[in-house]
Order: sequence, then structure tokens, then C-alpha cells
Amino acid sequence: MEQKLRVQAADITRLKKQSRSLERENESLERKAQSLEAAKRELFEQLRLLIENRFGPSTEKYNIPQEDLFFNEAEALVESEPASDSDDVPEDVADTPTKPDSAKSRTRGGRLALPVELPRVEIVHDVTDGQKHCHNDGTELVCIGEEISEQLDIIPAKIQVIRHIRRKYACKTCEDGVVTAPMPPQPLPKSNASPNLLAYSVIAKYVDALPLYRQERAFKRLGIDLPRNTLARWMIQTSELIEPLIERSRQHLHASAVIHMDETTLQVNTEPDRKASSPSYMWVQRGGPPGQQVVLYDYDASRSGQVPTRLLENYQGILVTDGYEGYAQVVRINQLTHVGCWAHARRKFVEAQKVQPKGKVGRADQALSLIRSLYAVEQRAKTMSAEERLSLRDTQSRALIEKLEAWLTKSLNQVPPKTAIGKALIYLNRQWPKLTVFLTDGRIPLDNNPAENAIRPFVIGRKNWLFSQTPKGAHASARLYSLIETARVNGIEPYPYIVEVLTKLPSLTTDDELDRLLPWNQGETIPV
Repeated sequence: MEQKLRVQAADITRLKKQSRSLERENESLERKAQSLEAAKRELFEQLRLLIENRFGPSTEKYNIPQEDLFFNEAEALVESEPASDSDDVPEDVADTPTKPDSAKSRTRGGRLALPVELPRVEIVHDVTDGQKHCHNDGTELVCIGEEISEQLDIIPAKIQVIRHIRRKYACKTCEDGVVTAPMPPQPLPKSNASPNLLAYSVIAKYVDALPLYRQERAFKRLGIDLPRNTLARWMIQTSELIEPLIERSRQHLHASAVIHMDETTLQVNTEPDRKASSPSYMWVQRGGPPGQQVVLYDYDASRSGQVPTRLLENYQGILVTDGYEGYAQVVRINQLTHVGCWAHARRKFVEAQKVQPKGKVGRADQALSLIRSLYAVEQRAKTMSAEERLSLRDTQSRALIEKLEAWLTKSLNQVPPKTAIGKALIYLNRQWPKLTVFLTDGRIPLDNNPAENAIRPFVIGRKNWLFSQTPKGAHASARLYSLIETARVNGIEPYPYIVEVLTKLPSLTTDDELDRLLPWNQGETIPV
């Protein structure tokens, strides 16, 4: 009997061990199943997002009926006013061209009135002499009016040669002391390129994204042989000429309270000690008061934190960036106020919204609704002073931030981290201190869109000319883009401005003269 009990106890112990082993195996299988399900969901979301990005609309506009939101206080949060970011501008508004006053009453389908400042060439069409008499009694007809219609015409580019004739004078008696009229300072003294031609080529490449080899073909059609090597050399030499003006712009930028900063990739084929396929970077800074904005491009082979540290030097102020951690070094060294970008945080939720089941409302919609409300407050504060804006944020934006923070804390524990919505929540949580610092200073903007808008022309150009051959060419592109985009953000047409710069800059010697050549000082005259 005793032996039988020992056998039964051993069997029970063995069964318990087997049960515990099966439980551990079941738990392991359950974890693997959950992991596989999460991986499956992540891959499915990536596929949905790729399809949406490839075939869907590129806009980030958010438009969902308020009554479809699944949280109680949403109806009190979402304002009826549109968000201030450019992606929420209705398409029929964004695509409307600027019209002169005379065309404001244009009806749907009608043609825009042609600008009144354009020169007019009149071509008079008259009836024949035989038609100038009445067909009933032969009386001579009298002109009682005119019907006028206008066509837009264009004169193709015209090439001409400017001959500089320098007259020489000498004394007939002593045949000494020859006096020759001086040559005006030229942008490229040993070149036969005029300021107009240099500006034309610069605008073609850096505004119209026309690569130099296409310019070479275009000049050849006009009967001029201008090899792309010559054009490339002109671009580099022109960029070196404007470098003092760029540095004056940099000093002006670093005196501003807020600087926006961003970077994008650039391929340079012959970077020393690097493969041609290695990515390099074009960095952009933008800042300054309204009407005196500066946009600066700088090339560097690296994306490390040492680059913004070098570019910002001793700047002390407010730095607005995306979530890239490479800016942490300069923020720490210069003791900057580091501001995050709500547009980037919003973009993560837009991506999450794209992969959620069609026709359903989820957490992404809740986040987008609250962020939209923040932008609605900023839209109302757009014309306010910094003090008034801060006061409005205290009364309206702070409550929205508190609700969004409570929602974020709750959602973080309920969403798998590797899903699209999980990644959006993690990004928002990680950037939260930088995203909420705008509540402390009315000068701080809500996003880094000014820098993204400034870098867009470079990205468009890169799609056409693809790469820079040498670092010297990349630095030249950075300077020329800086000159052009600084002019554009201040409402100055780039071509006549560059012509003026290239005409006057060779003769300037002082910082005061350089300052008068900055875009916002174009009302002042600079002696040539």
C-alpha cells in the first residue's frame, strides 16, 4: 500500500511538471502568435501605406465629420475655422492664380485679363474700300466704334553682343601720357559673360530646374556654342562673387529671435574618400522678421551634430526643427530653446489614418482633430503681437494640450508599438516637451513649415539635375540657392535682382554698401 502511494505521488508530480511545461509552451506559442500577428499587421500597414503613397492623393488634408469622432469632449474642441498649415487649404483656393483688379469679377470659364503693364502692339483690321459704302444707297459709311480682342504674344530669347569701346587719348606734341577710359568692374573679369547672361543661366538652373546640359542645347538652338563646362565654371565663379553678400545675410539671420532649420540629402559624385553613392546633405536655415527674411543653404558631407553647431556658431535664441536628434548638440552648447514641429507629429497620424480600415474612425482621427484645433487657434492669432498670441494660447491652446496629453498617456498603453498608430503615439510622446514649449513664448511658431517650404525648391531642382559632380559645385549651388530664395521670400523677382547684384557687387567695398544690396533694401540706390 505504501509503495502504491509513492507511485501515485510520483505520477502526480510528473503530471504537474508536464502541466507546467505545457503551460509554458502554450504561453510561448501565444507570444509567438501575438508577435506574428503584430508582424503581419505591421507588414499589412506598410503595404497599405505604400499603395496609398503610390496611387493615392499626396495631400495631408484631414476632413472627417465631427459627429464621427469617438470621444466625448471632441465637439467642444474642434473649431469650425480651418487649420493654418498650407496642406489644409482647399484645392479650389490653392490653385486660383493671382488676378489683377480688373479681373476680379471673372466668371467661371472666362479668361483672365492680361496684365495692363505689358506693352501693347496694335494691329488694325479694316474692311475693304468696297465695303465702306452702304449697299442700299451707296452712302459712305462712318466709323462708329471698334471691337478689341487681345492675344498674349512672346518674343523668343534674343542673343546680342555688348561691345565695350574704351576710347584712348594722347598728346600730339609729346606723345606721352596716354589716357584710356576705364572698364566698368565686371562680375567675371576674364569672361565674356555679361551680368544678364550669368543671371539668365543661374535662374534657368536654380529656379526653373534646367540642368546645364539642357541649357547647352538651348543655346545651340540660338546659334551659340556654350559648353556645359563653361556654364559650370560660371556658376562656381558667380557663387564666389556673391559670398560676401551671403555672409552679410548670415549675420542678419543670426540676429533674429527664431531660426527654422532642416536638411535633405544630396549626392556628390567625387567627394574625397567617399563612394559616389554616399549621401551628403544640404542644410537650410530660415529666419528674420517679416519683410526681412533670410534663407541660407549650406552643403556638408555629414549629417552629424557638428554641422548645425558650426552653422549656428554663437547663435542664442529659438531653434525650430523636426525630430532629428542631431540638433541636440548645438542646443546644449548654445543653450538654445529647442522647439519641435507639430506638422511632423501630425504627419505620423495622417499615415496611421491611411492604413486604418476604410470607413472607420480611430485614434488617428482623434489626434488629428485635436491638432487641427491647435492650428485653428494659431490662425486666429496670426496677426497678433507675441504678447497677445501668448495670452490666447493660455486661454485656448493650453486646454487643448492638456486634453491631448491625457489622451496620449491613456493610448500609449493600449496600442501595439510597431503599428502605424503606435509609432505616431511614440513619436508624439518623445517630442512632447519640444512640442509644448510654444505655450511659454508667443514668438514660437507651431511648426517647422517655413524651413520645409524653403528647402522644397532645392528638392524640385534635384529631381532634374540629380547630383553635384564636386563639393565645390555643391557649395556653389548652396550660395546661389541662398541668394535666390532670400529674394523670393521677400517678394523680389530673382532675375532682375541677380542682374543688379552682379552689376553692382564688383565695385562695392564696404559692409554698408553690401547691406544696401540685400533684398529688403532695394529701394536704396547703390552707386556703380
